[in-house]
Amino acid sequence: MELDNPGDSAVQQLPRSAERAVVIGAGLGGLAAAMRLGAKGYAVTVVERLDEPGGRGASIVRGGHRFDLGPTIVTVPQGLRDLFAACGRDFDAEVDLRPMDPFYEIRWADGSRFVARQDLAAMRAEVARLSPGDVAGWERFLKDSEARYRLGYENLGRRPMHELRELIRVLPAFAALRADRSVYAHAARRVRDPRLRFALSFHPLFIGGDPFRVTSMYILVSHLESAFGVHYAMGGVQAIARAMVRVVEDQGGRLILGAEADEVLVKGGRAAGVRLADGREIAADLVVSNADAGHTYDRLLRNHPRRRWTAARLRRTRWSMGLFVWHFGTRGTRGLWPDVGHHTILVGPRYREHIRDIFITGRLGEDMSLYVHRPSVTDPSVAPAGGDTFYALSPVPHLGHDNGVDWAQAAEPYRERVAAMLEARLIPGFRAHLTESLVFTPETFRDRYLSPYGAGFSIEPRILQSAWFRPHNLSEELPGLYLVGAGTHPGAGVPGVIGTAEVLARLVPDARAAARAPVKLAAE
Repeated sequence: MELDNPGDSAVQQLPRSAERAVVIGAGLGGLAAAMRLGAKGYAVTVVERLDEPGGRGASIVRGGHRFDLGPTIVTVPQGLRDLFAACGRDFDAEVDLRPMDPFYEIRWADGSRFVARQDLAAMRAEVARLSPGDVAGWERFLKDSEARYRLGYENLGRRPMHELRELIRVLPAFAALRADRSVYAHAARRVRDPRLRFALSFHPLFIGGDPFRVTSMYILVSHLESAFGVHYAMGGVQAIARAMVRVVEDQGGRLILGAEADEVLVKGGRAAGVRLADGREIAADLVVSNADAGHTYDRLLRNHPRRRWTAARLRRTRWSMGLFVWHFGTRGTRGLWPDVGHHTILVGPRYREHIRDIFITGRLGEDMSLYVHRPSVTDPSVAPAGGDTFYALSPVPHLGHDNGVDWAQAAEPYRERVAAMLEARLIPGFRAHLTESLVFTPETFRDRYLSPYGAGFSIEPRILQSAWFRPHNLSEELPGLYLVGAGTHPGAGVPGVIGTAEVLARLVPDARAAARAPVKLAAE
């Protein structure tokens, strides 16, 4: 791993005998892309503006507490295993992945709870305990979820969708599966209990989608959980990123940290490399951007004419919600709160209205729902001896709403409201044990990750912003430019961003053939 020196006058050139690729961003999508390109024989350079690989999956250490900044779970480890196998490596030999049991617990304000597990008998009993009349409907929902998994994940999610004909081919299947219906609407057709409707429909929030408007194709997440389980990487997702870096470096590639891409270079009508923010240039035969798709087109291609992803089009795009995340550490609490596990969801008093505030009106409501991560119950290395590491995540409106929220002023009062909810409903007395504290707001996501409007998950995965409608992995704006990551096909979440690199591998020729048969846009 190389930390770039901003004072260097030139970037060391890779051997010209190899076809060169430059990857912008060392998030999981960018590192997966670099691995796939390395396996195809490219000499790969990854440039990352931050000082650690992993992007939103990186971590920060404060006072002996390791704070995982982004994703905390892996739901489809096979995607990572396939990625490493394509590079001749064994994922399980390099990353210690632990299955979670239970996956998570949902707690409502009335004191009722729902524990999610992989074991179907245990889940059936849990549904029966909460709402006996909904067991049959829940079983139908699982079958519905599997059908959408077969089409949406195994089919569409693993192949390129940059050609309109690919979309047209699947329209009949979309219609048969009622893809026009929302995730929540589908759950409401299968179960009556409002708590179960929440339990079956909240998952799109973890990829940036409004459960009341995101296509019901995304109920496939329920099948992912039951079929593959929910896993935690010891050392956090950062451990996965570092294992990926090792593969890239063993392939002969390199990672330059502290190097921000400012513009995609164009030569002869094709992407020809990257200019860094300090003016230095890295030449390449192809460019892959793991930067947010909005940033890629609005900033990195600002001097190149765009046909589809113009600034006006990007302004009309619906972006995912923002996130308020409070990372905090405690001392002397390891034996406290024995009923609080690794993952807990605290549901606020409203659901539909609260989601509408976040996605539609942009109002910062008085109430909230929280996802609480306590990795120290699984991985003691995240905290000093006897202590705990937490984060509490609250979905909030992104910065594009004209709601008058100034997070510089609002962050501390909002953090206090989060603390009060945790005190009252989950970890009483915790404030007396507080040590470290770190707050991320939508402004942090905007400034740290260059995410348009501080959106937590890039473009919202509505039906008309998915598959062909989403920014393509093969750029429709510039030959030789490819996109990976949450803002492109198939979408956000660890399986999604790893999947973007799998799609990339289907589009990019082997390095030895690249010079003879340059990739062209479908429209050319």
